Amino acid sequence: MPGAQGGGGSESLTTVLVAFLANVLIAVAKSVAAFMTGSASILAEAAHSWADAGNEVFLLIANRRAHKPSDELHPLGHGREAYVWSLFAALGLFVAGAAVSITHGVQELITPEPAGHFVVGYVVLGVSFVLEGISFLQSARQARAEAQTLQRDLIEHVLATSDPTLRAVFVEDAAALSGLIIAAIGLIAHEVTGSSIPDAIGSILVGVLLAYVALLLINRNRRFLVGQEADPRVREAALQALLAAPEVARVTYLRLEIVGPRMISVIGDVDLAGDDTESHVAVRLRALEARISASPAVAGAVLSLSAPDEPSL
Repeated sequence: MPGAQGGGGSESLTTVLVAFLANVLIAVAKSVAAFMTGSASILAEAAHSWADAGNEVFLLIANRRAHKPSDELHPLGHGREAYVWSLFAALGLFVAGAAVSITHGVQELITPEPAGHFVVGYVVLGVSFVLEGISFLQSARQARAEAQTLQRDLIEHVLATSDPTLRAVFVEDAAALSGLIIAAIGLIAHEVTGSSIPDAIGSILVGVLLAYVALLLINRNRRFLVGQEADPRVREAALQALLAAPEVARVTYLRLEIVGPRMISVIGDVDLAGDDTESHVAVRLRALEARISASPAVAGAVLSLSAPDEPSL
């Protein structure tokens, strides 16, 4: 099955851990710099990094709970929990990151405050850019490897992947790098002009950026929670695999629904070769279902017999 690498879960865990460690270090540094400089943009970036660090905790929970084995109450596993916890993380980014940054920027416009120790701010922003870059490169490396398997470009895969932790880390790191550039421009403009207005505008722009990213992630997780068909390329590969089975004469219905990161359920109607008795046909169907379910990418398979008048796919 394309894109169903067995190590995807452990790779996602590594990506989240790298992002968590980077964001904690960055959040502490930015908080100190914001206190020393009085910069609204750096304070917005500190709120951004603390929100990201908190989000990574949710993503770690998502990664752990999504890989719990199936049971009687959850025959298709717990994969969708990844989207629930990732949704919490996106909401946290919206509240703790976007709302705080925009609110502080507006307050700075209304009641400007002087800033100083600009060199400290520049150093912290530079170090933060390096650390965020390391985290971004890790998520980009994982996404690029998976994208090549599915013959997608990098951005297409990040938006389409069923792994919400990979998408969250990649998008948040990209936003963080953009936010650092905005904060640096705001801080430079503050020092050059002596006015806190550019700094305050920088804080607001960082908040708007975070709000956009949060809404993007919320929408993607919502779509997977309510149920989404697998990629057409995955569907085509599954259809060809079924038709290649010697006991399958034709396939008249096939539904592949994503039920977790890199996990699908398979529902289909097939016409079996030969003219067996009903009991033998049932045994052959169950055996075919078992073979399909043995794939690490399949959470479960349910097959029924095709009606004679149903057209083949």
